[in-house]
Amino acid sequence: MICKFCEIVDKKTEDYVIWEDENFLLLLDINPAKQGHCMLIPKEHIDNIFDMQRDLYDKLFRTAKKLEKPLREATNAKRIGMIIVGFNVPHAHLHLVPLHKPNELFDPRLFSKGKHEELVDIQNKIKTEIRKFNL
Repeated sequence: MICKFCEIVDKKTEDYVIWEDENFLLLLDINPAKQGHCMLIPKEHIDNIFDMQRDLYDKLFRTAKKLEKPLREATNAKRIGMIIVGFNVPHAHLHLVPLHKPNELFDPRLFSKGKHEELVDIQNKIKTEIRKFNL
């Protein structure tokens, strides 16, 4: 399968690249949630962001922090939201989304107060799995 982000990194496909360094590219999302919505992608092909080596993973978030202020200034945003999804393109990436007011990314109607029994059940399941990893 051809990775469209790798094609952009290899300059085989043109895209809306904004910035790059030796490790990452910042490009506009062509299906933005908001104007100025960008994606920060590693140049190295890695399917899942949590499979990244620790050093590169740390650099990803340090780079996002470095790019936050210019992105915020350019879009007059109050904040820059970060989202990791990872299903549409099998190449790790971090979405950086300009936000101007609360609830721009999440429709509050989609959320409801959890029932106590359900919360305790999932709490216990997660605790059990964490103990398996000796964390």
